[in-house]
Amino acid sequence: MASQSSAQSKSVYDFVVKDARGNDVDLSTYKGKVLLIVNVASQCGLTNSNYPELTALYGKYKDKGFEVLAFPCNQFGNQEPGSNEEIVEFACTRFKAEYPIFNKVEVNGSNAAPLYKFLKSSKGGLLGDGIKWNFTKFLVDKEGNVVDRYAPTTSPSSIEKDIKKLLGIS
Repeated sequence: MASQSSAQSKSVYDFVVKDARGNDVDLSTYKGKVLLIVNVASQCGLTNSNYPELTALYGKYKDKGFEVLAFPCNQFGNQEPGSNEEIVEFACTRFKAEYPIFNKVEVNGSNAAPLYKFLKSSKGGLLGDGIKWNFTKFLVDKEGNVVDRYAPTTSPSSIEKDIKKLLGIS
């Protein structure tokens, strides 16, 4: 079983998370892929720009070793109040999301998901480690290392050059 302690974890591959149906997903299944890990929300002002751009990036690079991992979170303005089923239906129907959407998590505080504790300890933000809002993005290389963190207001399309670099596409 993979270690759940963020202090001992060396990469995102050390974590097991729950998908939206409550099944365990060992993140080591994503070894060798470039990952964009995002805390998402359905009722945020950033939703209508982020979801379509995430879907576009995923469509463009999924066959080249890229994955978007979406983690719904309701910690910011209660903007993700729905059940996992409602969240998945919303993202897949309204925004044609084909990438994995996981179990709703907390990203800050004592109940923060172990994966998010690890992500934040790997790449702190401008105002400390805490996640400030929905759609904070972490870019992970093919070895499972967190290489960059982007603010909620950073558009997914503006990260494309960094994704291409990690995928080895010019």
